[in-house]
Amino acid sequence: MTATPSASARIADELRRRISSGDLSPGDKVPSTRRITQQWGVAMATASKALAALAQEGLVRAVPGIGTVVVGPAGPSARHDRTPGGLTRTRIVRTALVLADTEGLATLTMRRVATELGVSTMALYRHVPGKADLVHLMSEAVFAERPLEGPGGDGKGEWRSELAYAAGWLWQVYVRHPWMAQAMASLTRPNAAPEAMRYTEWVLRALSGQGLSSHEMLYAHLTLFGHVQGLAAAIELENRARQDTGMSPEEWMASNEPRAEAVQAAGGYPILGRLFEQDEFELDLDTLFEFGVGRILDGVEVLISRKRKAG
Repeated sequence: MTATPSASARIADELRRRISSGDLSPGDKVPSTRRITQQWGVAMATASKALAALAQEGLVRAVPGIGTVVVGPAGPSARHDRTPGGLTRTRIVRTALVLADTEGLATLTMRRVATELGVSTMALYRHVPGKADLVHLMSEAVFAERPLEGPGGDGKGEWRSELAYAAGWLWQVYVRHPWMAQAMASLTRPNAAPEAMRYTEWVLRALSGQGLSSHEMLYAHLTLFGHVQGLAAAIELENRARQDTGMSPEEWMASNEPRAEAVQAAGGYPILGRLFEQDEFELDLDTLFEFGVGRILDGVEVLISRKRKAG
């Protein structure tokens, strides 16, 4: 006797078919849990379980502020040629990027990349000395994929809007590639990386002519960079938590409401209790990013004002 597939399995099969046929391409959003509940008439937990199954297969991943998107069937663009004859550094880096985006940096190894390309591990070393060098090349490729444009960083007085733009550009880089938070973790031991250095140069040019010393300009840049870096580290943690629990942040908060209310009822948290009772309160990474950037720029503005008065 054949067992009838569960509702979550049927939904996952349908979404899997759409991805395989190309109806849903890499980067496309898949239906949200709310949309699935409406379309298939199932419970939220069933919808979450279906998306979690696809995430575990590496077909989709959750992107904070965007939703769940397709990452493709294990990187087809990187697998189109599995013969050693076409092996190049570019192919190696592109394949590693797909793996890191899908599975995270911790699972990335030279052996794993070689397996994906259908070559021996030693074949990779003819093009890339090791994993550290590969990650460096990957980071450079990410910084180069969408050049930083916008106001221009020309030092003519629009420094605040220019820095806000640069921070937003960097945040989107990390959203698309969460592993970058780990790859770029060291602020005090930077590598000579032309593409990343172009970003730094852009920000410093925006700050030039405002009366700050070279050190103050660099510290302002690193403070802003560190804010983005710190929050970006939570993107991969959030993606992992979503896969493990099958719940979005909103669903997780809702499921924990009874426990939170029980703790608050015991007393001792009056201010915190009032905060979470407000309907407009949002606790998400994009909101924290925007708030932090604004406060850092407020501080830089005060510093610039003081320097001008002193000068």
